[in-house]
Amino acid sequence: MDNLILVVLCGILLVAYLIDVSSAYTRIPSVLAFFLLGWISKQVINYSNIQLPDLSQLLPILGILGLVLVVLEGALDIEINAHKVYLLGKSLLFSILTLLMLWILLSLAFYIAGSTSFRTNLINALPFCVISSAIAIPSVQKLSGNLREFVMFESSFSDILGVLIFNFLLLNNEITSSAVLHFSGDIVLITIISFVSILLLAILLGKIKHHISYTPIILLVLLVYAISKLFHLPSLLFVLVFGLFLANIKSLESYSWFKRLNPSNLRKESEKFKLITHELTFLVRSLFFILFGYLMKSSDILSLESLPWSLGIILLLLFVRWLVLKVMKLENNPLLLIAPRGLITILLFLNIPKESSFPIVNDSLIIQTVLLSVIIMSIGLFKHNLKKPELSYESSFFS
Repeated sequence: MDNLILVVLCGILLVAYLIDVSSAYTRIPSVLAFFLLGWISKQVINYSNIQLPDLSQLLPILGILGLVLVVLEGALDIEINAHKVYLLGKSLLFSILTLLMLWILLSLAFYIAGSTSFRTNLINALPFCVISSAIAIPSVQKLSGNLREFVMFESSFSDILGVLIFNFLLLNNEITSSAVLHFSGDIVLITIISFVSILLLAILLGKIKHHISYTPIILLVLLVYAISKLFHLPSLLFVLVFGLFLANIKSLESYSWFKRLNPSNLRKESEKFKLITHELTFLVRSLFFILFGYLMKSSDILSLESLPWSLGIILLLLFVRWLVLKVMKLENNPLLLIAPRGLITILLFLNIPKESSFPIVNDSLIIQTVLLSVIIMSIGLFKHNLKKPELSYESSFFS
């Protein structure tokens, strides 16, 4: 039986790899196929009477690993220069405006629907307001450089902001000035911890001579993330800063203090580390979405009770994006439709305390919203002309 399970698992992952490779040509995000692959696998396993343990407990673990690795992978591909700082600022502002506007409007909708607690409204609305970088970043790899980097920045910021705000709401029963001040102190603290940890990790990356050198680095990144979470610190900031540090070693080589870290060797090792991170991210991300598809119930997908709400949420988020794009004078195509919900939405939903749950926000609503948002993104990417010349930073897109 164990050998049979291993055969099934390897076969599923190999199919996932073929799906990921072919998505560059079909222009269909691989995550949709992963969902379908997971659902089909469940039907085959049930038909074959293969007994598997309860896999639902694995979903949050894979989700956390996937979130850390996706943010790290995205940051490793971002080289910051004078032009990128402007792009970074625009994407950060866009991410904040779209998240806050949608969050406020959706909270009001839940209030109208019967939720009497202001804090409950905010907690339940937030998961729908965060873009999934685990879906967005791999899906835009064939877009022009500026568009791709904008989506990478926006989705990464959205993940980080969503987790920051969600943790703040869970830790504080009331939103007061002292609570905000304390949380701001946590952000300063994690920034300091990030720089110290990054220097130590950089030294390790450049000094380790053992044939196994990258696994300890990844484990240490996860360890710092997990410890920061235990102390309720905004740990994703550390992951983002660490990735940006490794991606921009060349820009730091002119500083005298940095030369002590042997930057030429560090740059070579960071390139190898990037390759390992890409491989591991693919594996964890694929397993998460396949498992999510495996755990999906047909009744949740087809629920007519949740469908009006899921459609309403999608229309609301498209309206908010259209409005902010218009105000910031950014092109709608294809940014309007690149707003998938996914890994982070599921993670935040799973972490909503029972006392803060709202009946409308259930498994069915989450599944329908995720699927609809991914399908809409697929349509947007399919229609977008991928052969369009790369836009310059002086073009109308960023004006």
